[in-house]
Amino acid sequence: MSIEVIDPGPLSTLQDLGRPGWAHLGVARAGALDRGAAALARRLVGGAADDAVVETTMGGVVLLTRRAVTLAVTGATCEVRVDRRSVGHATPVTVPSGSVLAVGPATSGVRSYVAFAGGIAVEPVLGSRSTDTLAWVGPPRLAAGQVLPIGTADRLPEPPPAVVGRQRERVLHLRRGPRADWLEPGGWVGLDTTSYVVAPDSDRIGLRLDGPRIERRAGELPSEGMVLGAVQVPPSGQPVVFLADHPTTGGYPVVAVVEDDDLDLCGQLRPGDRVVLRAPDEAQKP
Repeated sequence: MSIEVIDPGPLSTLQDLGRPGWAHLGVARAGALDRGAAALARRLVGGAADDAVVETTMGGVVLLTRRAVTLAVTGATCEVRVDRRSVGHATPVTVPSGSVLAVGPATSGVRSYVAFAGGIAVEPVLGSRSTDTLAWVGPPRLAAGQVLPIGTADRLPEPPPAVVGRQRERVLHLRRGPRADWLEPGGWVGLDTTSYVVAPDSDRIGLRLDGPRIERRAGELPSEGMVLGAVQVPPSGQPVVFLADHPTTGGYPVVAVVEDDDLDLCGQLRPGDRVVLRAPDEAQKP
């Protein structure tokens, strides 16, 4: 009733819906960055909404099944092979015990999700099986030779939706943040339609953007709470979008917050990808 990690790739972790509600203790929520892709993988194998899945980063993962199991791979576009035989992406497949699942490197997007019927049944930490890569709360990152228990499958797989893997527009819609008043005059309007390039040091903690400098008043704030999707502007003027493993406090101004519907896109943007910000002027709405 388990799977073995043969090759974890550059970074593979376990993720579920995360552990919200612990920020007052300095614990990030974690959870899958592309929540829609993770949810699709669970549905395809008949999983529960909070089953833990494997989240890969760019380079894929190789796993060995120690029991017959139904699995599905979603998220970033990649080759999926079982015992060197190609199988469908975002398609449930039942494999016998002793099968080798190879999830290839992402050819577009960043993160793939591997779900197994029954879920990955490691012990939860603070109510979640998610790995937090900032404080390393929860299960450790996957390592070669690691054995992961699989739970009991008690649901039937659901058919895939009619449209799978459609392209998402690379636009991040913003709402004014609590420190939008730190922007220089005209700064909010200046954000609208501004284009940025995803920086190489982006990770599960934050999406770092390179582009036009955001002008803000000098100085720092006393440390204050941070939320998922917060757009923080350090002295460099290059914005950072905080993702699932973000710190719970910070001292740079949060001038905007990314709309929740756009956060999955943040988890799939690759270094070098270009993304456009949209910052509507709420004051001009009727």
